[in-house]
Amino acid sequence: MNRPHAIRLAAPALGARHYRGEYDAHAHEHAQVLIGHTGLLELEVDGHAHFVDAACGLVVPAGAMHSFHAAAPAQLMVLDSPPCGGLERCRRFLLPPRWRERADGLDTLDAIDVLHELDAARSRLLRRPIRLEIIDDALDAELGARWTTPRLAALFNLSAQRFHARFVELTGYTPMEHVRRRRLQAAQRRLKDGWPLETTALQVGYASASALAYALRRDCGVSARGLRRAR
Repeated sequence: MNRPHAIRLAAPALGARHYRGEYDAHAHEHAQVLIGHTGLLELEVDGHAHFVDAACGLVVPAGAMHSFHAAAPAQLMVLDSPPCGGLERCRRFLLPPRWRERADGLDTLDAIDVLHELDAARSRLLRRPIRLEIIDDALDAELGARWTTPRLAALFNLSAQRFHARFVELTGYTPMEHVRRRRLQAAQRRLKDGWPLETTALQVGYASASALAYALRRDCGVSARGLRRAR
């Protein structure tokens, strides 16, 4: 077992970090606050499973043994802090709306502000993580199929209600909105490659060429004719 890293901090420090792959178990003499930005980071902290994604953060207390794994690239803001009140126990929390809604990004958060606002951040019970890449791979393999919230939820052995709430918490929009976006993205690529509108509609899950053409105009502000001309 690795001993705590002997790095003593005089003041909190906040910065962006990128993760990919496996990271061995270790500990620090300082506490850490992991703030999700993009991707999914799975952790084991003192023998308990946790995760951080774009909707949540995690407090890792000083001295806690932790390892982590990122199957796909993940970016987090990490606050290293001397042990202090509010950082004594491991807890997962929902990111305050102000953090998620910053137009200039999480990288402009201030370390002291994060510590001040952390106590007010709502704690979240551990829930099963949702991997967006699994959803997108399943959709891309069968875009023309009938995708429903229960069918997507089954990919993670979750009820439709829990999956819907978790998906909205993570992305800010509903599962069916995500399906529609994925279909329209695929439709635009096919039309730019010269596919006929009717064939494209059936391939990506629309009942007719007119239904797809209407969706492209309404949601994307483009026409099938314009996409084909852009070749």
